[in-house]
Amino acid sequence: SASQKIILASGDKDGRVNLYHLSNAPPPVGAAPNLPNLAGHAVAQNPRNRELGILTHHTRSVAALHFPTRAKLLTCAEDNTLAILRTRDWAVLSTIKAPDPKVSNQPSGDTKEQGKGNVGMNDFAVHPSTKLMVSVGKGERCMRLWNLVTGKRAGVLSFERELLKEVGERVFGSHGGEGNRVEWDTAGEEFAIAFERGAVVYGMDCNPQALIRPSPPTKIHQLRYLPLSTASKSRNILAISTEDGRILFFPTDASSASSPTPSAPSTDRNRTSTTVPHCSLLAQLGGHTTASAERIKDFDILYLPSSPPDAEQSLLFTTASSDGAVRLWTLEASELATPAPETSETAPAESNGVADPKQVGRLIGTYETGNRITCLRAFVMTGTPEVGDLDGPSEGDNGEGRSGNDSDSDSSS
Repeated sequence: SASQKIILASGDKDGRVNLYHLSNAPPPVGAAPNLPNLAGHAVAQNPRNRELGILTHHTRSVAALHFPTRAKLLTCAEDNTLAILRTRDWAVLSTIKAPDPKVSNQPSGDTKEQGKGNVGMNDFAVHPSTKLMVSVGKGERCMRLWNLVTGKRAGVLSFERELLKEVGERVFGSHGGEGNRVEWDTAGEEFAIAFERGAVVYGMDCNPQALIRPSPPTKIHQLRYLPLSTASKSRNILAISTEDGRILFFPTDASSASSPTPSAPSTDRNRTSTTVPHCSLLAQLGGHTTASAERIKDFDILYLPSSPPDAEQSLLFTTASSDGAVRLWTLEASELATPAPETSETAPAESNGVADPKQVGRLIGTYETGNRITCLRAFVMTGTPEVGDLDGPSEGDNGEGRSGNDSDSDSSS
């Protein structure tokens, strides 16, 4: 309804979680800029936007936040803890502590630097049922499964060395082999873990079912599954943002994956050579062909309801670049219905492609913030400037958050 507000949660380097109420209606038409800006941009603020407060239950930099339901907020930080909060009164209901990884080649005893070290969660993803969670952490070549009903660890699965090599990951060094991002698909049947230069798609049995390596090789910053309604229910499409300013689209179903690349037998006991197929590139958005080659640190996908209902479905991509630009792209579902030309995306990333992949989407707008952007979330404004929100929560609104594109909550870190 127009009286509901969106809750925004953002994490800081000092461990604080900032909470805001955002209006679901844009500022009134013709509103004069009322915020000072050193970059010289005219910024108008909706007077109904306000700060709720600050949470201080973490002691180190906040890594990720997520609203799985209207009633709960989950936060994780570099103190290696994940907290579950109740949004009605923002009380911490439970805290999950992950074990600190073993640190090698570091001083110990009196010479050890206290409060520092390569520890902490990088990211987590909650299953759509809200009963299971997958997390990846610093200094760990594994993923951890958590039972959110009991708040206890459900298992630990290590990343095989041969698998890491197949996705271009270093297997040595303090950061080699650790997962950076994790994401569940809409149906909760698979999840993807992003490493520095590749990604692995896992099934519900936690066995790898597909590999992804961008070509030419580039760093991965974010990954998200497209809404299920934009494609057939038998096919998932994973979108990945890269260092060179592209969003790459990979179908993750087995029928769209290419044959596995032969690899040398593993010397590790109880390990076999990698036989996981590589995902074939479907299309790309952005990149040097569109004069948008700055790294995309984060992006979000909004589903635009069609009118009439049987019309072609559209997606709105909002991308945040490190140069301070926020770009809006539209993408029709039909553009992802046909495969891209055959390139090296179906082969190991060491070979050079002979043709640019299929370009999709259309840039409809750019906003220069004048600041370096590290994260971004988007939502659909359902209110109108004439009606807007009430000054306070409506009757029956307890201020709880809810996740999703049409939700009343967003999170950022």
